[in-house]
Amino acid sequence: MPKHNVFIGIGSNIGDRLHHLQEAVDRLSMLDETTISAVSSIYMTEPVGESEQNRFYNGVLQLETSLPPEELRRQCKTIEQELGRPDAYPRWSPRVIDLDILLYDDAIIQTETLSIPHQELHCRKFVLIPLLDIANPLHPAMQQTMRQLLECCNDRSVLIKTKEKIRIKKRRSTSRKGSVL
Repeated sequence: MPKHNVFIGIGSNIGDRLHHLQEAVDRLSMLDETTISAVSSIYMTEPVGESEQNRFYNGVLQLETSLPPEELRRQCKTIEQELGRPDAYPRWSPRVIDLDILLYDDAIIQTETLSIPHQELHCRKFVLIPLLDIANPLHPAMQQTMRQLLECCNDRSVLIKTKEKIRIKKRRSTSRKGSVL
């Protein structure tokens, strides 16, 4: 099956934020036919909307996957629920974990459950700056690079680059007989 280049935004502002991000990345790395190729720096940011909550830790990861977009979305939602995020929540509420598919190759997808590219990607510095840590892809609908989008972004929020790092766990390969390679 062909591999697709995907960027996922990650965020947390409840409890041990770094631990939640690391756990989400670890679980994403265990998905079938999926390899994480890069993780941005982690940035501390003010929450959007309701300000009476903790600051977020935000980042972006790049992965290669054979999973179709809707299946990847379902897997992200499962990981969010396993880490304690409720099924329903008010917009801009505090989150244990938030996983958003930002880009999936150069696909433009609009369904009831999925918007790719992410509909707010171009107006959120907490997504654009971490994404630029690892790549400068073209926004397929706007036909501008992420750097170009950042240059005209009206978001005036402040991002603080943390010293925290997310580790990419190497997946252990197995042969058909089940022995570790």
